[in-house]
Amino acid sequence: MQRRHLIAALALPAALAFSAAAWSQAYPSKPVRLIVPFAPGGTTDIIARVIAEKIQGPFGQTMIVDNRGGGGGLIGAAEIVRAQPDGYVLGMATVSTTASNPAINPKTPYNPLTDFTSIINIAATPNVIAVHPSFPAKDYKSFVALLKANPGKYSFASSGTGGIGHLQMELFKSLSGTFITHIPYRGAGPALNDTVAGQVPMIFDNLPSALPFIKDGRLIPIVVAAPERLSVLPDVPTFKEVGLEPVNRMAYYGIHGPKGLPKEVIDKVNAAVRQTLQDPDVRRRIEATGSLIVGNTPEQFAAQTKAEFEVYKQVVEKQKLKLE
Repeated sequence: MQRRHLIAALALPAALAFSAAAWSQAYPSKPVRLIVPFAPGGTTDIIARVIAEKIQGPFGQTMIVDNRGGGGGLIGAAEIVRAQPDGYVLGMATVSTTASNPAINPKTPYNPLTDFTSIINIAATPNVIAVHPSFPAKDYKSFVALLKANPGKYSFASSGTGGIGHLQMELFKSLSGTFITHIPYRGAGPALNDTVAGQVPMIFDNLPSALPFIKDGRLIPIVVAAPERLSVLPDVPTFKEVGLEPVNRMAYYGIHGPKGLPKEVIDKVNAAVRQTLQDPDVRRRIEATGSLIVGNTPEQFAAQTKAEFEVYKQVVEKQKLKLE
């Protein structure tokens, strides 16, 4: 009897090791659902679909994009958190869902730093302050001078309270010593439309959605959040150039999953996305949105997420912001 127990005890670790090895080699053995916490058509959705369409070769399975919009991205993000940590439900990570919204919303149904497993930052998108052509200032120097001379006179549109456009403008206000009234909208589309129509004089927006209007002369770019001047806007300075480097933050579009994902899953998804990003067509389509390819490590992406959350948490506290 004792001998049988001893044999069983010795066999158990080997069996567990074999089971884990077999499981890791088998992943993924079925399609993976990729939750996009926003409606179809936005930059997050576009990048998710570009990756999902091309990843089957290096990944070994298809990725099915599942749009779960609502609550500024919180509804879809919460569904990612609730998923089983087996790698078959992953999601798109954005600044709005992992940093700016949780920083301002005390009722966020998850902790952005502990309830997700970071996998990879696919791409980053520059942001831009743009004004309607009727706005008196057309360059950064005169823009700031006008705002300082007229505190509270002008307003800006955003996709909603807690979104990246809102909190990035609040960060700009706190560092530049200006005061601009916030006009929140139900999404970036309506905010952009009213700015283009002249109902609101300015917007802090993702470059991909604002760029067509800038090219048509229906919006005037003032300053961009980007590592360096952009080839499409060579005359527009970055926030770093104008002495406001903390505002020089781009929007990220990555993949994460629920906490507790096995390392094998993290490594497999990260490697498959990196390989997919080598496809010239994938790069072209992502860069066509105005985004820059990143493709970093899980550790680097986790550090980025933590840094963004901490920045916007400080903005919320300093500016005494609350949900409106």
